[in-house]
Amino acid sequence: MEVTPFTFLNQEEYLNFFSLYPDMQDFGTNDGTNNPLTGLKKRKKIEEDKSGAEEEMKKKIPFTDILTSLMLLDEEEKQEQELYFAQSQQQNEILEANYKKTSEVMSQYCSDFQEGSTQLTDLEQSSGKRSRGAAFSAVASAVAAAESSSAGAAETAEVGAASAAAGPHRRLWVKDRSKDWWDHYNSPSVSEDEFRKAFRMSKATFDMICEGLESAVTKKNTMLRDAIPVRQRVAVCIWRLATGEPLRLVSKRFGLGISTCHKLVLEVCLAIKTVLMEKHLHWPDELTLQGIKTEFESVSGIPNVSGSMYTTHVPIIAPKASVASYFNKRHTERNQKTSYSITVQGVVDPKGLFTDICVGWPGSMPDDKVLENSALYKRGSSGQLKDVWVVGNKAHPLMDWVLAPYTHQNLTWTQHAFNEKIGDIQGVAKDAFARLKGRWSCLQKRTEVKLQDLPVVLGACCVLHNICTMRNDELDAELKYDLFDDEMVSENGVRSAGAVQARDHIAHNLLHHGLAGTGFH
Repeated sequence: MEVTPFTFLNQEEYLNFFSLYPDMQDFGTNDGTNNPLTGLKKRKKIEEDKSGAEEEMKKKIPFTDILTSLMLLDEEEKQEQELYFAQSQQQNEILEANYKKTSEVMSQYCSDFQEGSTQLTDLEQSSGKRSRGAAFSAVASAVAAAESSSAGAAETAEVGAASAAAGPHRRLWVKDRSKDWWDHYNSPSVSEDEFRKAFRMSKATFDMICEGLESAVTKKNTMLRDAIPVRQRVAVCIWRLATGEPLRLVSKRFGLGISTCHKLVLEVCLAIKTVLMEKHLHWPDELTLQGIKTEFESVSGIPNVSGSMYTTHVPIIAPKASVASYFNKRHTERNQKTSYSITVQGVVDPKGLFTDICVGWPGSMPDDKVLENSALYKRGSSGQLKDVWVVGNKAHPLMDWVLAPYTHQNLTWTQHAFNEKIGDIQGVAKDAFARLKGRWSCLQKRTEVKLQDLPVVLGACCVLHNICTMRNDELDAELKYDLFDDEMVSENGVRSAGAVQARDHIAHNLLHHGLAGTGFH
């Protein structure tokens, strides 16, 4: 094949060609030359500009979306604020309506109260006027009857007018209760036997106690109420101790509130402990102690006995703290139910009068530990009980001043006879505690008194026991109480070698002087 040479277009032909395609003239330059290479570069530049504009538009689109979202959020926020303002306005309207209604009710109540106060004031003024009129009329009649005593009558008129002007005492916030029961026993017409059966003491003894406590328990009258009389205060306390009756029943009998009765019991018991204990329950002086020794020796043949010691238990409600300390294992086993108690240790003379007491230690504590924690133990350990014996039982240790029975097995006749005489002395203390619990029945059952207040109540019972015993107020046979405190042998039964020898010497003398066994009564 033959290749012919390519014929290039001349200037004229080139222009004719581009006239057929006017779009392609853009590839020329602005300088009037129609160079095709220059047009191609220009076209590329135009295409690049277009692509750049497209990319710029693409970048602008997300920004527009953000603006739209923000405008929508602003619109929603405005709608929520409008809704909130509408709800707040509605609530304010409701509150204002309630306030107006409450204000109207309170205004009505205040007006009613003022009206009632005005009526009460008018009533009191009218009553005062009537009282003054009666006083003046009485004075006038007195003056007319005796002109010679005009000065005294005038003074009486002034006093009567002043008292009448004061008017009657207000008695607000006091509930009217019947006092018929107490009024009956407080009247002089009540019989001695009836009064003794109710209060476990004679009328004379009751009057003596009231007289002794008058300065300690007397209260003054107030504008709101009259003070409770001393006799009624003392009667509430003694009745509660004697019967152990619940406070709600005591309240009905005496026409007083339950809380008032409870308060009176504690106040009077504290007054008894503070005022009367010093006079009626104390360790004997030398002269009295000599008589006690003589009387105990006449009963048992044992010399130098200053008192008989015994420890009893008083049931209580389970305390909130230290429950295990107050748990009484022996009473629980005996009664077949869980029992809690506190102890009362006492020393009595031959008449059964308490000369020393120690109250309030937990019921789980054995008798020898109670003794160690008592003031009596401190007195004996310091040598203040030298040459005297306090007779205990097998639960107490043998010491230089505590005389306890033999506790080992296989006792000799001498030792057995000695234990019998110790038992006779112990019988005096047991009888005293039996009368104490029989007279004051509150000691026989769990009481409503708080644990911290019990020592004061128990101490008051012991003081009242002594007062009744000294005044020979016999206890009715039907009130006799049987003790059932179980005695446990002391873990350390002998604490003094000298006391062992002294005990053996006493036992030997009892046997050889015919004072032991059945030969002595």
